Amino acid sequence: MNRREQIIEIAEDLLDRHGPEGLSMRAIAERAGMRAPSLYKHFPDKATIEAALQERALRSLAASLSRAGDGLGALGAAYRGWALAHPHRYALSSGQALHRDRLPIGLEDAAAAPLLAAVGGDIDRARAVWGMAHGLVELELAGRFPSAADLDAAWTAGIDAFISPESSKATPG
Repeated sequence: MNRREQIIEIAEDLLDRHGPEGLSMRAIAERAGMRAPSLYKHFPDKATIEAALQERALRSLAASLSRAGDGLGALGAAYRGWALAHPHRYALSSGQALHRDRLPIGLEDAAAAPLLAAVGGDIDRARAVWGMAHGLVELELAGRFPSAADLDAAWTAGIDAFISPESSKATPG
């Protein structure tokens, strides 16, 4: 593993422990055993480190979704499971703008491919499903549901709304 990869590993560990707000150039450099100015020899700015972490997160999520199996229910469970297992990676990759100009071309499409396939290639429907899933995950991570709430039932109801024949007839009004 080269020094750049080591620094990304350190940054990912800091992210996992302290969230996106714990990612400072100073903290990363300190954990890497160097002074902050030396870090700039490997990365021009913090955004480049964030982009590398977003790339790792998207690749990990894509792998989880590709192993999920067929159907929106399986994809929803995989998405939720990944987000709950990696809340800070989720926040960095889904809770703020992607550094698209610094990500490999096609990575975002690869991460979305299982969902797009599950909705028959309908990009609008895929975005709607993702929006529902993202909202439920964000609310769950923020502790916004009452402790007695049956979140599995909420996920099932959300997914079922996109599977049932009525969902394709509904139009916003």
